[in-house]
Amino acid sequence: MDLALYLPAVLAAFLITLLEMTEVVILVIAVSADHPTARPGATGAVVGVAVVSGIAVAVGAAIDLISHAYLLYASAVLLAGFGVFLYRSTLRSYRRAALPPGSTPPGKFAGAVQFGTGLTSGAVEAVEVVVVLLGITAAGYAFSAIVGALIGGAILVVMALLIHERLRRIKVPWLKLLGTSMLFTFATFWFGEAIGLQWPGADLFLIPLFLIALLLSRVAVEAGLRAAPARPVAH
Repeated sequence: MDLALYLPAVLAAFLITLLEMTEVVILVIAVSADHPTARPGATGAVVGVAVVSGIAVAVGAAIDLISHAYLLYASAVLLAGFGVFLYRSTLRSYRRAALPPGSTPPGKFAGAVQFGTGLTSGAVEAVEVVVVLLGITAAGYAFSAIVGALIGGAILVVMALLIHERLRRIKVPWLKLLGTSMLFTFATFWFGEAIGLQWPGADLFLIPLFLIALLLSRVAVEAGLRAAPARPVAH
């Protein structure tokens, strides 16, 4: 067997898996900022990826016939909704930062938001990976596609386990602000793709979108803090 013929296919599958799934890991860590564990978000991501992978295995190339726009529309709406929930949680975190520990309870729906965010992002990114892998498979490199995807997934899992606790040590208000900005960034990006926008620079346009979302989220937090300053909660 000439490995040189299969290496490009393995590399393509490896890179698409690593790149797309990295976005899921970042979102899961960000929305889990003030939760004792990232497990709800990670569980949601695993479920989302597993469902899409199971469908891909069951129906094969037929998944490529499903309009990606429908999934993008739904995901944009869901992530925007999760972003609103996380913004409110971010605002509470900024208020809570000036109060003694334990003055306010954690958000009631925090676990559900984390799970939903992980599920949505995991499903969307998995679809993008699956479409590419199906293209590689259709070209006669099914084994290469599987090997590349498995290697990329394994490396990403190890990296996430090694660094996620370090990332979660960042101050909660800031990490949650980043998470809120990311949710609105991906919601905007995916909605744009759904309506047929051609983002300049393709995925690289996520960077300026994120900076804009970060600025607007910070302004919204400042406005919220001025409207209702922090005050201790009676026990």
